[in-house]
Amino acid sequence: MFKVDRLRFGTAGIPLSTPKRSTIDGIIHVRNLGLDAMELEFVRGVNLKPELAKKIKYVAKKHDVLLTAHAPYYINLNANEKAKVEASKRRIIQSAERLHQAGGWSVVFHAGYYMKQDPAKVYTRVRDALKEIERELMDRGIKVWIRPELTGKPTQFGDLKEIVKLSEELEMVLPTIDFAHAHARNRGKCNSAEEWREMLAFIEDRLGREALDNMHIHMSGIEYTEKGEKRHLPLQESDMKWEDLLRVLKEFRVKGVVISESPNIEEDALLMKKKYEEIRV
Repeated sequence: MFKVDRLRFGTAGIPLSTPKRSTIDGIIHVRNLGLDAMELEFVRGVNLKPELAKKIKYVAKKHDVLLTAHAPYYINLNANEKAKVEASKRRIIQSAERLHQAGGWSVVFHAGYYMKQDPAKVYTRVRDALKEIERELMDRGIKVWIRPELTGKPTQFGDLKEIVKLSEELEMVLPTIDFAHAHARNRGKCNSAEEWREMLAFIEDRLGREALDNMHIHMSGIEYTEKGEKRHLPLQESDMKWEDLLRVLKEFRVKGVVISESPNIEEDALLMKKKYEEIRV
């Protein structure tokens, strides 16, 4: 996996203001906006052809846009039916393969649901499935980070400790830290500089500096209830103390990518990038 030179900012998918709605036009528009990353959205399925992926690789490299990908939503590595687990594994592998062909860096996914089962048993099932995914990707020379996401509801597998532990046990795995999800999952906590410092210190302590030099971050505003995440909001319409978060990321010299998942994806990506560049620590 290649090294990321700085903290980059980008959009979850093609920017809304892109004149032509194609991935290549989206990458060019990201650069024209002044951003330097974009997440390929495979959320409804991996519908990117290998030939187009190769063209995307050329365009992204030419314009210095770092590519990540979001694997399909239809993934549950803890499904009761073996066929569903196998289909979930294929979706992650196919997402990683296409991203690799497109010259990308990191693929994120929601690993699954507890389904009222013992979290320790769920963890083992998820880990074992990821081991098999990792083995196949290694055998095929596919080199991208595989990223279980910190999820927004307590019913979903993927709290901070679980995804960090997976990253300790597996070579190609690092977490995706969705700070809005952490805020919603914990019903309004995880919204202060002190808590974010604790999170980043925990990641560095357990996974080393490499993890902070290769962070895949999702950010947006968020609406939540007692059951966790309800929906994403623009940053300025939410209670997220996002400016304080950017300051903490700079304090910890974090590198990698911050992907805006706000409804106004490029506006908030630009807002965060501009603010981040103004911060002096």
